[in-house]
Amino acid sequence: MREVHEQYRWRQQSLATACQSPETTMQYAKEVRQRYLDILGEMPEKTPLQAEVTGVEYQPGFRMEKIVLQSMPGRYVTASLYLPEGEGKYAVTVSLCGHGIHGKRPGPAEVLLARNGITTLVVDPIGQGERWQFINEKGEYATRGATTEHTLLHAGCVAVGTSLAALQCWDNHRAIDYLVSREDIDADRIGVWGSSGGGTETTYLIGMDERVKVVAICSYFSGRERTLELQGPSDGCQHIPHEGEAGIELADFALMMAPKPVLILNGKYDFVDLWGAYRGVEELNRAYQVLGVPEHIRHVVTETGHGLGKEKRGELVQWFKRWFCNDLSPLTDDESHSLTLEQSFSTSTGQVSTAYADAVSIPDQNLIRYRELHSQREAFLNRSLAELQEEIGRSLRLPSLNIPVRTQLYTKKELRGYTQYHYEIIREGLLPIPCIIIIPDRCMQNKVEIILADSGKEKFLALTQNIQPYIDKGTILVAADLRGFGETEDPAIYNDAKYWNREYRLSITALHTGKPLIGQRVADLITLLDALESWPETASGSYSLLADRRYGPVALHTAVLDDRLTEVVAQCTMRSYTECMTAPMQYDLFSNMIYGVLTRYDLPDLVQLTEGRFRYGD
Repeated sequence: MREVHEQYRWRQQSLATACQSPETTMQYAKEVRQRYLDILGEMPEKTPLQAEVTGVEYQPGFRMEKIVLQSMPGRYVTASLYLPEGEGKYAVTVSLCGHGIHGKRPGPAEVLLARNGITTLVVDPIGQGERWQFINEKGEYATRGATTEHTLLHAGCVAVGTSLAALQCWDNHRAIDYLVSREDIDADRIGVWGSSGGGTETTYLIGMDERVKVVAICSYFSGRERTLELQGPSDGCQHIPHEGEAGIELADFALMMAPKPVLILNGKYDFVDLWGAYRGVEELNRAYQVLGVPEHIRHVVTETGHGLGKEKRGELVQWFKRWFCNDLSPLTDDESHSLTLEQSFSTSTGQVSTAYADAVSIPDQNLIRYRELHSQREAFLNRSLAELQEEIGRSLRLPSLNIPVRTQLYTKKELRGYTQYHYEIIREGLLPIPCIIIIPDRCMQNKVEIILADSGKEKFLALTQNIQPYIDKGTILVAADLRGFGETEDPAIYNDAKYWNREYRLSITALHTGKPLIGQRVADLITLLDALESWPETASGSYSLLADRRYGPVALHTAVLDDRLTEVVAQCTMRSYTECMTAPMQYDLFSNMIYGVLTRYDLPDLVQLTEGRFRYGD
């Protein structure tokens, strides 16, 4: 969090400097948008949408068309288009769904918009509505909900250099392409809105698509910095790696479309932090005041909690009527309808995966991308070991390790057959590393083995059968906790089980800052080796390492970078980053994630670079 605070302090200073004139404010908006597009990543080439209307449902005052389009070949997007009665070129809003598994299930807001003369396209997000990715043999949702599915999908996206947010952004961008292709839609009057997870999609889309003219963000807008500190990261579709490093706050997304009208809707009793929202709106008010259009920002706080309740819906519809129709008259407030979930289905089966034989899932799409990157990885690996070590260190964002190491001895215990030392290893700028060293009474000075236990060193050493073999062999045993393990493990209360990651807060926040957790741990392990080499008892210059579970990729990367590890065994661990696609429903996928790692190398490539010093155990 100190890294996060430092990054956003720089951002606050930049914004304050920018808000001096209309020209500098707009220049800031242009620059932050470019930084956003840089981390959002390269988008696919546009291909024919193959859009079709698969059915129509009629209701008093409007009709609902059922739409299917392909944002890219095989990626089917399902949507519902609510059109007012009559003919004409309509203003249109794109409604982006919150995290309910039923996605575009008919709701009151789109009905209210249609009855007030504004068309709305409701788009199913990936993993919701008719676009479930994980379905069991009974045809049921295979995870606990959309937030879990999104997080598991996001890991595979990150490995190939994109994000689930970027994929959803592309789908929504292509949905706008579809709208502007219709003769009954006014391409100059396009708005976007969403609540909760839909607020996230709205925020990301307005930074990408300049065709959006008016926006409303509900039950999402706050401060990213404050949210990370108070609540930790939210689900996988709500984070693009390196946002913090790029200095992008949530208010910046609204500024990217300045000076267009933006409505922010918050509930006073929402879990979305209201103080963060107030601070963000203050920044927007200041910028829009400088731009001479303060009326283009409106912040509504209702006596409610999360979601788009009746009062918020009224404010939202009135906002779009005002800016699209120049109409401040009272709303037609009839939200009633008789549409069912099944009536909103755009596909014949209610799921894209079963309705279309050529439908491509997100994990399969990422696997295809992995194969496409083969030549790029070959080119990366076609260089000397020294060059590769430098490039891999850059991928890991390794800090400078030239600062001397110092140690602090906490306890020394004389026990039967061995002496046990409890040290803290300190290198300025890194976290302290707690370690225990066991030196047998009959010791072979040239034999040192390091144990990195996923459960923590204390639990490993608590079992006598784990220690005795080393004492019998006269081997010095070093058991350490790198950051996030054992003594420095993040409390479970901060890591919601629905994300399937025991250290979700650490790994996602690390990616947010641009400094992956695995890179931080590699720096810790090199620091441990430096400390061992500085002690007479352990200064063999040759070390064996047993790495357990999450530690496996850490040990492998370190073995490539540091030949002092002469023998490394990794057990019960990830063996390829492609597991994020071939077996996406597993735990702790983000612990060893590097943004875009598969654009450069995979774990089997690193194994070859160790020339036999690394192997997998049982």
